[in-house]
Amino acid sequence: MRTNRRTVAVVGLGYVGLPLAILFAGKGYKVIGIDLDDRKLEVLAEGRSYIKDIPDERVKRAVEKQKFTSTKDMGRLRDADAVMICVPTPLDQNHEPDLTYLMQAAVSIRDHLHPGQMIVLESSTYPGTTREVLKPMLEQSGLVVGSDIFVGYSPERVDPGNRSYPLEGIPKVISGITEECATVIEELYKTVFQNVVRVSSTDAAEMTKLLENTYRFVNISFINEMAQLCSSMGIDVWEVIEAARSKPFGFSAFFPSPGVGGHCIPVDPLYLQWRSKQFGMSSSFIAVSSEVNQQMPAFIVERVKEALSLESLSGVNILVAGVAFKANIDDVRESSSITMISLLRQEGARVAYHDPYVSEITVQGEELTSTRIDEIEQGLYDCAIIAVNHDDLPLQQILDQVPLVYDTRNALKGLSGKARVIRLGANDGSTD
Repeated sequence: MRTNRRTVAVVGLGYVGLPLAILFAGKGYKVIGIDLDDRKLEVLAEGRSYIKDIPDERVKRAVEKQKFTSTKDMGRLRDADAVMICVPTPLDQNHEPDLTYLMQAAVSIRDHLHPGQMIVLESSTYPGTTREVLKPMLEQSGLVVGSDIFVGYSPERVDPGNRSYPLEGIPKVISGITEECATVIEELYKTVFQNVVRVSSTDAAEMTKLLENTYRFVNISFINEMAQLCSSMGIDVWEVIEAARSKPFGFSAFFPSPGVGGHCIPVDPLYLQWRSKQFGMSSSFIAVSSEVNQQMPAFIVERVKEALSLESLSGVNILVAGVAFKANIDDVRESSSITMISLLRQEGARVAYHDPYVSEITVQGEELTSTRIDEIEQGLYDCAIIAVNHDDLPLQQILDQVPLVYDTRNALKGLSGKARVIRLGANDGSTD
C-alpha cells in the first residue's frame, strides 16, 4: 500500500457499522467506533454485542486486544487515517430522502479532517450524493478532494441473518471521486475483503446499490401479486414457483410474503424514484411495486376474515408468529408484520405475537411483549398467522394448539397437526 493506514473510524454503529468495525478490528486495524447512542456504547464497552450476527466473543476479543474502542467523541476522528460513514439514510414524512444524519456526520468529519485522510460513505443513497453533497461539505475545511483528502463511496452489502456469506466474503464495490481517490480506497479495502470490485464513479457505485435492492423490491412485489392471482384462480403459487425453478436458466425464484421490510429494500427504490424525477424520469415498476407491497398486510387480513367466515374480527384472539422483517434476525424496521398487527387491532382483534428474537415492539403507541411458548400451548388463540419463517418458531405447538393457521411463508410444509392450515397464494382463494 502506498499509504500506511492502520487506524480506522466507523461513524454509526448499527447493523452496517458494527459488523464493518469488528471486521477491520479482526484484520489487525485499530478501530474507533463512533455513535451517539449511550446504550450501545455501554454494551460495547462491556465487550458485548447488540447485533445477533456479531457474537459477543468477537466484540470482547477486539476490546481486550485494544483493537476496538467506542465513543461519542467526534474529536477522535482526528486520530483516524480512514473514516467510514455508516449512518441511517431514511425517508422523510413525504417519502423523500432524508440526509440529516449524513450531513451531521459530514460536518463533524469536516471539523476534524487532516491531510491524507480517507472518507468513504457506505450508507445507501441516491446517485450523486457523494459528489454533490459530501464532497462540497468536506472541502469547506480548505482541503481538496483528490489531492489533500480521498473521498469515495462503497455500498454496504450486509445481509442480516445470512450465515452463508460472511461479510469479508461478499464482493466489495468501491469508487472514488477521482482516480487517485479510488486507488487509495481500493488499496485499503483489499486488505480486508476477499474481492474488491472497482467502478468508474461514485454515481455508478451508488446506483449499483439501488439497482440491487430495487431488483429485489420489484421481484418480491411481483411474486406477491402472483400469489394474489393464484389465490383467486385456485392455483398453488408455491407449487408453481417450485416447478418454474426447475428450469436451469432464465428464472430466479422469489417467494410470497406479507411484504418487504428492513431499512434498504422498501426505502432504496424510493430514493431512486425521487432522483429520477429530477431528471424528468420516473419508474412505473417502482410505483406499482410500492403499491403491491403496501397492500399485502391488508390482503392477508381480509383472507383471515374469510377463513374465519367473519364480517369482523372483533373479539377474535390472533397470534402473529414472527415480527422481524425477515427470518432469524431481530430487526423490525419497516416490518410488514407490525403493519399487519395494527390492521388486525383496527378490526377489533385481540392480537399477541411470538418472536424468539424480538422481546418487545411498539404498535400504535402501545408496547407489546412476545408471548411465551407455554402460553401458546394453553390454546388461547382462535387463529395464528405465520408471518416470518424463523428457524426457532414453535410451529408444532402452534399446529397442535391453534384451530386455524394462516401460513404466509409456506413454513409448515411437511408438518401436520390438529390445525386447519391455509397458505398465502395456495388455498386462500374464494374458489377453494
